[in-house]
Amino acid sequence: MQKDFHHTVTYVLSRLAGFEHNDSNTIAYSAQYVDDATNSGTVQFKNGAMYSRISSAHGTYDLHHHVNQHENHLVWVPFHFLPGNDGKTSEEATTGKFINKLVCRPDSPVAREMLDMCVRDAYKNYALHRLGITMHVYADTFAHKGFAGKIHEVNKVYDLKLENEDLSYLDEKKSKGLTERFPMGHGAALECPDKPYLRWSYKNALGEIISRDNTEDFMHAVNTLHAELCRYRYELDDSIDVPALLDEDLKQIESNFKTFTDPKGDNRHEMWIESIAKGEFSFGEQELSYVAKGEGSWKYDAIEQKSFFDSFNDRFNYRDSFLDSDWKLFHDALQEHRLTIIHDVLPKYGICVS
Repeated sequence: MQKDFHHTVTYVLSRLAGFEHNDSNTIAYSAQYVDDATNSGTVQFKNGAMYSRISSAHGTYDLHHHVNQHENHLVWVPFHFLPGNDGKTSEEATTGKFINKLVCRPDSPVAREMLDMCVRDAYKNYALHRLGITMHVYADTFAHKGFAGKIHEVNKVYDLKLENEDLSYLDEKKSKGLTERFPMGHGAALECPDKPYLRWSYKNALGEIISRDNTEDFMHAVNTLHAELCRYRYELDDSIDVPALLDEDLKQIESNFKTFTDPKGDNRHEMWIESIAKGEFSFGEQELSYVAKGEGSWKYDAIEQKSFFDSFNDRFNYRDSFLDSDWKLFHDALQEHRLTIIHDVLPKYGICVS
């Protein structure tokens, strides 16, 4: 999924689950920032203070990281291609190869346990940031189903066909090239799994024809994400009335999925921003924005970094507000999430990726 879902749809669902604007903004920003937190390492301050953070994504052309299987396990597995354990619970025996455990499955037992762990930490100061990260990973289990977060033939895509969009000659060659030389995640399927309006099909490495209707899959994700956001609020206060999704809101979400058909996720995101600002959902009109890096971003607010890229020689002015900044809390939550998934959740299913 791309920015249109991870940021704006997550915001909409948070509001419809009863979260107020500020909390919904924190959840939604965190959900999208998982795709934009591409820097790792130590942030150094002029007074000698330091903060170490991890990345939850790699740049498109960061080949060094993409070909490192251990790096793939630390980034793509916990944040984008959560292993589905072949749909089995931790008590059920699984058969077949280890790769079958790693393939992403929608709303799998592993995903359910991830959600439970997130709720368990709901009283920490980075709880909403952790919730946003969890919503990103959970949503991706629907879009990334059938693919795994490592370089493997299970990710090969043959005879890619689009029903309601043209596949360019260059994209066709790109898909074939990635299948042959670099079958990582859904790379060989290009951006097909991430476009809410798209109907498409392909043949997998087993020779099976896989047909996908993304709108149907994304609406399934909408209903389950909303239910989990409501559960989160109810776990904190069981006296609240958990709001049901109104038909009018569901219809508007589905309409946006089907009519916002620009191939570029950033452009669809702007359409969602406009839809929210116009008051097309039951919570009314609301201005919303998202800036990943540079002025106006969480990172800038925390350390006043204008550059989009980090340098080893960077030294920043330390302010007491850094400890409570959204950027620092997000990275605290990011580390907690990865540690929980890799060291607490996956080993229960016989999955070792650390």
